[in-house]
Amino acid sequence: MDWGTDLWDQYDIIEKHTQSGLELVEKYAKFVKERTEIEQNYAKQLRNLSKKYNQKRSNKDEPECRLSSHQSFLDILNEMNDYAGQRELIAENLIVNICIDLTKYLQEIKQERKTYLMEAKKAQQSLESTYKQLDNSKKRFEREWREAERAAQHAEKTDQDINATKADVEKAKQQAHIKAHIAEECKNDYAAQLQKYNKEQNQFYFNDMPLIFNKLQDLDERRAQKLAQGYILFSDTEKQVMPIIGKCLEGITKAGSSVDEKNDSRIVIEQNKSGFERPGDLEFEDYSQGINRASSDSSLGTPKGPIDLLGKNRSKNFWLFSRRTKPTVTEDFGHLPPEQRRKRLQQKFEEICKELQKEVDKSEALGKMKDVYEKNPQMGDPASLAPQINQTSQKIEQLRGDMSKYEVILSCVTNEFFLLNRKPLFFLFSPDGAHSDESTPDPSQAIYAEFDDDFDDEELTAPIGECIALYNFPGVSEGTIAMQEGEALAVVEEDKGDGWTRVRRNNGDEGYIPTSYVSITLKK
Repeated sequence: MDWGTDLWDQYDIIEKHTQSGLELVEKYAKFVKERTEIEQNYAKQLRNLSKKYNQKRSNKDEPECRLSSHQSFLDILNEMNDYAGQRELIAENLIVNICIDLTKYLQEIKQERKTYLMEAKKAQQSLESTYKQLDNSKKRFEREWREAERAAQHAEKTDQDINATKADVEKAKQQAHIKAHIAEECKNDYAAQLQKYNKEQNQFYFNDMPLIFNKLQDLDERRAQKLAQGYILFSDTEKQVMPIIGKCLEGITKAGSSVDEKNDSRIVIEQNKSGFERPGDLEFEDYSQGINRASSDSSLGTPKGPIDLLGKNRSKNFWLFSRRTKPTVTEDFGHLPPEQRRKRLQQKFEEICKELQKEVDKSEALGKMKDVYEKNPQMGDPASLAPQINQTSQKIEQLRGDMSKYEVILSCVTNEFFLLNRKPLFFLFSPDGAHSDESTPDPSQAIYAEFDDDFDDEELTAPIGECIALYNFPGVSEGTIAMQEGEALAVVEEDKGDGWTRVRRNNGDEGYIPTSYVSITLKK
């Protein structure tokens, strides 16, 4: 079945149908373009949303950044950003593979259709012109034949008229003969025109127009096939990125699964544990008996509550939910509770060590470069490196001074922390959450006396591993042991969560050292 055979007389229908097909292609291209705009806007909104909630990029010093729930949320924001990128890729592929391609194809088939319609119109005009010639020859033949009949009748009438002369009869007959000859010529011309028209009409209806209609049918079928490919691409474009989108969604699921609430709680404790002891029970003050409390205040045997030790603030008590004034930040982190202060000092000390090593490496590199310049002057002027070398040397001296300062502070704080975790100390709480200097116990008091015999009566236990000292530790407090950077020690007792590890030297000396000061390798 083809249009040329079955729709030979439906030119207007074919013209309208092919025009409707082109309009459908144009409509679909516009639809896809609007879809890409939606995808682009969606991707843009997703990126803005991720950026909005990820603007305050948490640095490593912020407490929340270590929580798994916080990190998982950041992972979700990153996955959503990647997801937005895939939506942008979908929009880009739709534009390139469908919109641009269909628009270009539409222009081509519009021109092709226009050519076929022009051919049909020319064939139609040619047939109409031939028919017009046929009609003219037919009318002329009709006219001339009637005139020939009238001339023959006139000649016959003249011949029968007795009054007519011989000359009149001859003239009438001659005129009738001429008219009959002209009529015969018109008849022959009409017959020729009729034959020509029939031939052209046959060519028009059986060859020219069927061929044009079939070309239009082929064009329309190609147009439908191209449109079908566009429909499939509409789906395939999104299918191509579905694996990556699936990975993004899997990443979000993984982020949710990676939340470790128990570990988060442990981190919160680690970050915020003050190291203070809870306030002791308040003693009953019997003012009716006039008890003298002077001797009781000086006794170490009875734990003091906060009201006993607050002095001028005796009328105030310590409340967990009271409004506290923000402490002034100090260089030695004295505004922090003991445990947090020790951790921050340790962190600060390690940062200074890393920065010092960086500057030392830089100084060595500058020294090598200076040697190269001295041996090969054409490569550079050694004097030009002097400012950088001086600046680096000054920075190294400054960092070494800072390292020594923080090492002393850290050593003192570490010793206090050791005593705090090994013996029952009672610290003074102030309303702002800091501890008073008055609460620092005197190491000479009897409360620490048993440290002298901490390891005297113990039998030597088998080492459970070994460790290498990362930093110097003075070990001035009782129960601790001094060590030098790089020194190897045997591990006798693991850290029980208080930040201290028990070690032994080759000579049998034992004591506690900060766990963070050594690299430990336990035996399997």
